[in-house]
Amino acid sequence: MTRRKRLFGWISAGAATAVILGLAGVYWAAQHEPAFYREAMNIKPAVLEKGSDRMLQQAAAVQGSTTREGRWQVRVTATEINGWLAVDLVKNHPKLLPPTMKNPRVAIDRSGITVACHFQHGNVTSVLSLTVQPSMPKRNVIALRIAKARAGLLPAPLEQVIERITKSARDLQFHVQWERAGGDPVALLTLPDDPGNSYRTTLEAVELGDGEIRIVGNTQRRNK
Repeated sequence: MTRRKRLFGWISAGAATAVILGLAGVYWAAQHEPAFYREAMNIKPAVLEKGSDRMLQQAAAVQGSTTREGRWQVRVTATEINGWLAVDLVKNHPKLLPPTMKNPRVAIDRSGITVACHFQHGNVTSVLSLTVQPSMPKRNVIALRIAKARAGLLPAPLEQVIERITKSARDLQFHVQWERAGGDPVALLTLPDDPGNSYRTTLEAVELGDGEIRIVGNTQRRNK
């Protein structure tokens, strides 16, 4: 074999190896699971059951607060939300998620809320994660800034994320409008008002803590 042929062979083999390693790296990056997600998936069933029950109690308390006058607040922990996602969502609301997604879990800290789930479509398997930063520019309007969307460690297409948030908001009868902040998409969700209801509920604040979210509202009887 001539020196030129040997050189060509080395270059070809090196290029092929680089491509294979590159593909392996992409596959590994797509399979990456956030640390909080691995921990949440290992929570004991008894803890999840208790969290789910507590979440349902919290939801019932908020519902009751919207039918009587006064200021109210609720604190919901990530443990309670994850319990509901693992137990009640699976048992009683199995069609809320598309069949390509399963096992959603959340993490909450002062910088934002991160949601992750397993995604499988055909031979493609990954862990999708989305980090949003909620705020309230004014009463009854929640701003959700999309800070990060990932498939494993790889950026996920934001167009699909925006479409999914828009559809979910409209299904819940929220008015949704999109704007930009620092290059990030921001969904402005306006809570619906039912003029036929005897009470008007106003959302006043949404605040994040370490592992929890605090929601403050006020309910007043409508003037007849």
